[in-house]
Amino acid sequence: MSGKAVLIVEDNREINNMLAAFLRDSGWETVCAYNGLEAAANLKNREFAVVLMDLMLPYVGGGDLLIELRTRLDTPVICLSAKSDVETRLEMLRMGADDYILKPFDLDEVLVRMEVVLRRGRAKTGEAGRLEIFNLTLDTVNACAVVKGVPLKLTAKEFALLQLFLENPRKTFSKANLYEAVWQAPYFYEDNTLNVHMSNLRNKLKKADSENEYIETVWGIGYRLAVGENIKKAPAG
Repeated sequence: MSGKAVLIVEDNREINNMLAAFLRDSGWETVCAYNGLEAAANLKNREFAVVLMDLMLPYVGGGDLLIELRTRLDTPVICLSAKSDVETRLEMLRMGADDYILKPFDLDEVLVRMEVVLRRGRAKTGEAGRLEIFNLTLDTVNACAVVKGVPLKLTAKEFALLQLFLENPRKTFSKANLYEAVWQAPYFYEDNTLNVHMSNLRNKLKKADSENEYIETVWGIGYRLAVGENIKKAPAG
C-alpha cells in the first residue's frame, strides 16, 4: 500500500468522483467508498495515509465509523460535511477527527488540509523511549528533555504533559483529558492547577526555542501539539 493512499467516504458520487480525480492528479492513490459499510470494510482490510469522510452516510454514519476507527488506528480523518453548527464540529473533533471542512469546499484547500494533518503527525520515536519533534528530544526512559542540545528543566507533571502530547501528536486534548491522564484524579472546572502547569510548560519551551510554539490552544476544546502550518513564529525583534 502506498504511503499516499487516501480513502474517500462520500455517498454523493459526483463529489466522491470529483475528489478522487483531483487527488489522483495530485499524486495520491485513491480508494472510494459510497456508504458506511464499504468504508468499514476498506478500513479493516487496508491502511491509508488519510481518510476523507462525510458524516451523513447510508448504513453506518461517519461518527460511528470514526469511533470504531479510533479504537484501532490513529489514521488522520478529515470530516467533510454541510453541517455548519459549532456543536457538530466540536463533537467530531472530540471524537478524534483531525479536521473539519464545510461543504461546499475548494479542492485545493482539501489538499492543503491533508498535507497539514500529515505534518501534524511527524513527532517520531527514535531509539527506545525517545521522542523527537523539531528541536526537542524527549527521553522517556531517563525522564529528561533536551531542546537544541540544552537540557530543559521540567517538573514531573510538566514532563508527563509533554510526553502525552508527543505520544499523541494528532490528538486534541480537553483540559479534563489532560488532568485525568496526568494527575489520575477527576477534573474540576474551577481548579486552576492544569492552567498553571500548561502555562509554565509553554513558557519554558518558548524560552528554549523562541522560533516555534510546540503546544497550541484549540479554542473551546483544549490543547494539541502544534506542528506543520500550525507553528507560530515569534515576531521579529
